[in-house]
Amino acid sequence: MSDSQQPYRVLARKYRPRSFSELIGQDAMVQTLGNAIKRGRLAHAFLMTGVRGVGKTSTARLIAKALNCIGPDGQGGPTIDPCGVCEPCLAIAEGRHIDVVEMDAASHTGVDDVREIIEAVRYAAVSARYKIYIIDEVHMLSKNAFNALLKTLEEPPAHVKFLFATTEVNKVPVTVLSRCQRFDLRRIPAELLAAHFAHVVEAESVAAEADALSLIAQASEGSARDGLSILDQAIAHAEMGEGAPLVTAVQVRDMLGLSDRGSVRRLLGLLLEGDTGALLGGVRDQYALGVEPLALMRGLLELVHAVTLVKAGRDIASPGQSAEEREALADWAAQLGFAPLHRLWQLMLKGHDEVASAVLPIESCEMALLRVMHAATMPDPGELARMLREGATVQPAASGIGGTPPVAPTSPSARLPEKIEDVIELLRDHKKWTMAEHLHDCGAIISFAPPELTLRLTSPWAAGDFYRELGQALREATGVPWQVREGAGPAAPTLMEQEQHDAAQVRAAILETPVVKAAMAAFPDAELVETDRPEQWSIGQ
Repeated sequence: MSDSQQPYRVLARKYRPRSFSELIGQDAMVQTLGNAIKRGRLAHAFLMTGVRGVGKTSTARLIAKALNCIGPDGQGGPTIDPCGVCEPCLAIAEGRHIDVVEMDAASHTGVDDVREIIEAVRYAAVSARYKIYIIDEVHMLSKNAFNALLKTLEEPPAHVKFLFATTEVNKVPVTVLSRCQRFDLRRIPAELLAAHFAHVVEAESVAAEADALSLIAQASEGSARDGLSILDQAIAHAEMGEGAPLVTAVQVRDMLGLSDRGSVRRLLGLLLEGDTGALLGGVRDQYALGVEPLALMRGLLELVHAVTLVKAGRDIASPGQSAEEREALADWAAQLGFAPLHRLWQLMLKGHDEVASAVLPIESCEMALLRVMHAATMPDPGELARMLREGATVQPAASGIGGTPPVAPTSPSARLPEKIEDVIELLRDHKKWTMAEHLHDCGAIISFAPPELTLRLTSPWAAGDFYRELGQALREATGVPWQVREGAGPAAPTLMEQEQHDAAQVRAAILETPVVKAAMAAFPDAELVETDRPEQWSIGQ
């Protein structure tokens, strides 16, 4: 039968790995298996676990080939690189080898099914080196079936190997896990998947944009099978031109109901600016284009997460990332503090969950984003406590998150600290205790005109660039850029020096009182000591 007459096979089946070299993203497992085969340290039971589509069953079949391969000349032994041309390799690949039994535990859950295996393992392999049992979705076996298998699993005949695969390893009894060599197959990185899909489309004589393959790789969530299924659909969706079909990013977005990243960035910008009308209009525009509200919330969550990673100093640049996106992430990371970013994440995460279960998804999406916009304008708990202590009125900001476009983390310059004691209290409220104590003990103030502060330290700052770090902390706490610089010239005493001076004056005044003078005269060895509270003094022997 010619190739044109062959029945069509979906890509997920056609491009299943035929050797360990084609198994992508599982290098650690392949190396471990290779070393075990070379050294003859083969376990009698293997357990492959991982999410769907990462290659668990394919790995089990590859292990069966590796253990039973006899080489092109029929003289070979177990190898991590099975030849693929000998009779055992061909028969296993085609699923017809009599000594390699594959069983689906989802449809064979009972103890009777396991009893058949137990009876059969007593007999030697017919033609292969090892008799191999591959049990897929092994967690579906009943409790009695597991118990019946335990003894055989612990001490099987030398010619028998068990290969288990499962997506829910937590449902497999510990007694079974302890008798298996376990391999946790990882999610396949999106970069590897995109490269793999590029090879597939080339082999299929199909053209595809790099952005389209990246979108498919991201949508597959680490599963090669899911990604190939999406790619299959995208090729069918692609328009036929004069040449090969072309898979474009626009078509993939339309097919999957995804919003393009530029639109998500614009929506986040409107959200941070507090532009209610434009935000709601943008959401409805995306909905009219076929973007699901849940996908929209997820895109915003991913963007907030990316901004937070950039804020934390992590390089998240990828080949498919545009210059505009990198610039936007850097700008938001510079203007937003960690506190408002965490607040944005929590509010959007709550909104995502609501949209997922809502009867009216688009309406729930709009309400969730409006809540994010307005709830994020409220001061954080530390700022709120300070405002209540000072008797300030707590009001939401006028616009945007924090009230200053495009972004500002907390309430703006409506109420800046009026004295250096307020600055120290503000730092403590924002959990900058070490910085607050150092400013209290060693900060000699030269000039204080918020948001500008000039001072001189009376002792070195052990953690390094104190002035820059203080300016950054005050910016995060107030939402206003601060200029904190080192200066020379006359300076006020530090707060600690002022407190010590005041305490010395209080002590001198107490010693001059007639009662204390009489007590000191009567008890020459007595001394004036401070009690738990600075305003209380006592005379002790």
